[in-house]
Amino acid sequence: MFILAIDQGTTSTRALIFDNRGAVVALAQKELALFTPHDGWVEQDPEAIWADTLHVCRDVLSKVDASKVTAIGITNQRETTVVWDKSTGKPLYNAIVWQDRRTAGFCFALKSQGLEPRVQEATGLLCDPYFSGTKIRWVLDNVTGAKAAADKGALAFGTIDSFLLWRLTGGKVHATDATNASRTMLFNIVTQSWDETLLEAVGVPASMLPDVRDSGGNFGNTDEKIFGRSIPVMAVLGDQHAALFGQACFKEGMVKSTYGTGCFTLMNIGSTPKLSKHKLLTTVAWRLNGKTTYAAEGAIFVAGAAVQFLRDNLKIISSSSETEGIARSVPDSGGVIFVPALTGLGAPYWDPHARGGIFGLTRGTTNAHIVRATLEAQAYQTRDLMNAMNADSGIAPATLRVDGGLARNAFVCQEIASQLNCVVERPVNVETTAWGVAALAGLESGMFASLSDIEALWRADARFTPGPQKNQNDGYAKWQQAVRRIMS
Repeated sequence: MFILAIDQGTTSTRALIFDNRGAVVALAQKELALFTPHDGWVEQDPEAIWADTLHVCRDVLSKVDASKVTAIGITNQRETTVVWDKSTGKPLYNAIVWQDRRTAGFCFALKSQGLEPRVQEATGLLCDPYFSGTKIRWVLDNVTGAKAAADKGALAFGTIDSFLLWRLTGGKVHATDATNASRTMLFNIVTQSWDETLLEAVGVPASMLPDVRDSGGNFGNTDEKIFGRSIPVMAVLGDQHAALFGQACFKEGMVKSTYGTGCFTLMNIGSTPKLSKHKLLTTVAWRLNGKTTYAAEGAIFVAGAAVQFLRDNLKIISSSSETEGIARSVPDSGGVIFVPALTGLGAPYWDPHARGGIFGLTRGTTNAHIVRATLEAQAYQTRDLMNAMNADSGIAPATLRVDGGLARNAFVCQEIASQLNCVVERPVNVETTAWGVAALAGLESGMFASLSDIEALWRADARFTPGPQKNQNDGYAKWQQAVRRIMS
């Protein structure tokens, strides 16, 4: 028995097939282009996302006995917004990516109207262009004919999971799960329903919105023509929620941090949606059998993307795998601090107008110092989040579970352990996002009998313990000073 996981991320689309031990038996990946037509704008081609999804899924299915694939799970970059025509299935505009800041002015206007307390109370979020709601409004306001079509009920909105589900089922299912819905700034996480007050304030017709379902359950079957047979979609989770699930953070107080394009730290806070007093987010961790588990979240917009910036923009490295060796080639960063606010600052600052900065340059600064400062920034950013999370919860976790591409870098993991003064655990299976949604699909399809079965499969690959705190605190003080200098 196998599970197919579709992992549609910001920089690539991947398909992985897992067996009942959590092992990857087939994997395919295609890189995805990002477009930046204006300052602060980030877009993708929805048709390319769909074509890549088909390609990687068909690739992995050709490598196994496809008749043994019993279910599909979908995990996705969250907040990225697609609007399409219900009759043709064609997108009206490019996908507006979660990193996009074009609606910062509209968000400021909503805040000026006093809406943010209502947004936080209902959705657990802040009024920020990061989330999907204002992106939908932008499409309605700026694409010719979109507003009129929406008013007639002719348009559909979805995050990427919803768009893929629509296509996979041949247009039969327009749905999402509670985790993705909770990232729109339009979904009430207390009542578990779309919030009419926020829909009216943001200007989004309810007719555009998908049905919100539990994270696990039957989301419909794929059209037979797509894969040669119909396969049920049994789980949908936003990528960070899938990673929390894949890291087996099933107990209240457990924390994971994912280092992909961005960095996202989530703490399981149980069955009550406690609101943050320190500019973190409260979000749905998952909803199973009608029961909601919540998480506190700190969102950083640029983590691994900072390494890509070194490679593609500054061209001081040729691959991300070089960075660990380069960072270790110098004893410290030489006083260099890199604040990678390349698409504004997320938690706990929430400044969409901030821009990145490299500070402390001298005549003695080398590429190695800048590379090391880039990796150290991941630990500083995580410390910002954990300070706020600890202040909210009163919990200082003794252990942090990490995953994502940048977590393969042992230098980064060690820096995080030292900055947080806690043990950092990296699992044997670093594919925690894809594994999380596959495990949930396996739970729903009978591969696993309980969460305990999934928990038993988690194994640590490496453990990193804290280093001397004085040096860490000195670096963090310089980081905080640098952050203040770039804020608008």
